[in-house]
Amino acid sequence: MAAVDLGSNSFHMVVARAQHGVPSIVDRLREMVRLASGLQDDGRLDDASQERALTCLRRFGQRLRDMQAHQVRVVGTNTLRKAQNSEAFLAKAEEALGHPVEVISGIEEARLIYLGVSHYTDSSDGANLVIDIGGGSTELIIGEGHEPQQLESLYVGCVGISRAHFDDGKLSPKRFERARLAVRLELRPVAATFRRRGWKRAIGSSGTVRAARDVALAMRLCDTGVSLAAVEAIIEELVKARRLEDVSLPGLSEDRVPVFAGGMAVLAEVMSTLKVDALDISSGALREGLLYDMLGRLQDEDARERSIRAMQRRYHVDVEQAARVETTAAALLEQVARAWQLSDKRLKQLLVWAARLHEVGLDIAHARYHHHGGYLIENSDLPGFVKLEQQLIASLVTLHRRKLDDPFLDELPSSWRAPMFKLVVLLRLATLLHRSRSPTDLPPIALSTGKDSLELKFPQGWLDDNPLTAADVEQETDWLRARGFELKLANARRG
Repeated sequence: MAAVDLGSNSFHMVVARAQHGVPSIVDRLREMVRLASGLQDDGRLDDASQERALTCLRRFGQRLRDMQAHQVRVVGTNTLRKAQNSEAFLAKAEEALGHPVEVISGIEEARLIYLGVSHYTDSSDGANLVIDIGGGSTELIIGEGHEPQQLESLYVGCVGISRAHFDDGKLSPKRFERARLAVRLELRPVAATFRRRGWKRAIGSSGTVRAARDVALAMRLCDTGVSLAAVEAIIEELVKARRLEDVSLPGLSEDRVPVFAGGMAVLAEVMSTLKVDALDISSGALREGLLYDMLGRLQDEDARERSIRAMQRRYHVDVEQAARVETTAAALLEQVARAWQLSDKRLKQLLVWAARLHEVGLDIAHARYHHHGGYLIENSDLPGFVKLEQQLIASLVTLHRRKLDDPFLDELPSSWRAPMFKLVVLLRLATLLHRSRSPTDLPPIALSTGKDSLELKFPQGWLDDNPLTAADVEQETDWLRARGFELKLANARRG
C-alpha cells in the first residue's frame, strides 16, 4: 500500500506492507515543496509552485508505477482546498502520479491525523488531545483509543503565518505578537469547548512540532517531547537572530528555516491558549492514518459505510425502502455497466450510497426533499469521505426525482459528468419502480442501451396491472427527453 500526503508545506509518501492487520513501513519519501507559498492574492497557485510540486510528483509516480489503484491513496489538504485553479493542477498531478488525487476537508484531515497518531502512540488510557500544525492549517482533535470525539481544523499554519508576518525575513517581538494574535483570534471560537472537554495526555504530530522537539532537545531545553517553556525560549532565540537568514539553531534543518518562525508562533499560541504545558511527540500523522484507513476498507471496516449508516439514523431514513432502491439500482447497473462504460467499482459505490440516502431530505420537508438531501450530503461532515465523493453523491440525490434542471452535473469535474448522468438515470428508475413502497419483489426488467438511450422491457401485461408505474415512466420519458436522453418501452402491453 502507499499513502501520499500533498501538504501545504511538504509532500510525503509512505509505502507499506500489510502484515497481520498492521501496516509495516518499507519506504518513505519526503520533499519540501511549500505549495502554500505559491498561493497568490487572487487564490490561484502560481506557475513556479505548481512546477515544484509536479517535479516532486513525477518522482513519486515512478515509485507508484507498478501499484494498482486500490493500493494507493493520494490526498490534498488546505492549499488545494483553497486554490481557485486546483482542478487544472490536479489533472496534471494525477498524470504525474498515475493515480487520482482526493482533496479532503479539514475535518476529514483531522480524523485521519488522529487515526495515525492513535496507532503510533499509547492512546488507550483516557482522553488525548492531538495538535497537528501543517503548512496551511492546524488540526485539533480530542479522542479516546482510536475514536476521535472532537475535531477542528483552523486556517493557520506555518507557511501561512510565515508569509503574513515574516515574509521579509525580519524577526522581532512585535512581529511575533502580531502573528500570535492572528492565531489567538482563529482559536477563540473553539478554545473553550476544547478546554471544557479536557484530556489526560497532549500529543503533537507533523513537521512543525517535530522540528520544535529536535531544537529543544539539541538546546537541552527538554529531555523528551517539547514544553511550552521550551517553545518560548526558542522564540527568544529567533528574535535574537533578528533575521531569518541569520537563524542558526541546533537541530534545525536548513529547509525548515523559512517557515520555522511562523510554526513557532502557532505552536506557542495553541499551547498557551489551551493551557498545554508539554507535548508528547507522535511519529504517526496523516499518511499513517491513510494507511490504517485503507486497511479498514480492505477489512470491511470502511469509515464511509459507518458515516452512511449514521446519517440514515440521524435523519430517520426508511432503511427498508432504501434497501429496495439500492438492490434495484445495483441490478440495473449490472445490466448496462459494460455498454455504458460504468464498470469502475467506484461508480457502483456512489450509486449504492446515493440509494441509501436518497430520502434523507424527508426529515426536513417533503417538498423538494431531494434538494434538501443533496444539500445535507454535500455540506455535512462525513468521516471517510472526500469532498468530491460527497459532491457526487449529492448530485445523484438532488437529481433523483422531478425535473433535471439543477446545475449540479455542470459543476462536476468534466470527466465525471457523462458517467454521473447515466447513474442519475438508473437511480431515477430505481426510485420510480419502488414508489409504492411495496415489499413485493419487482418482476425481471430487461434493459437495452444506446449511447443516449435506454429501452425497458417489462413482462407482458405488467404495466397494465401497475398503472401508476406506467404513468411515472411516461412522465420520466418527457423529463429525460428534455436533457437529450431517450427512454423507450418494449412489449409494455398485452397484445
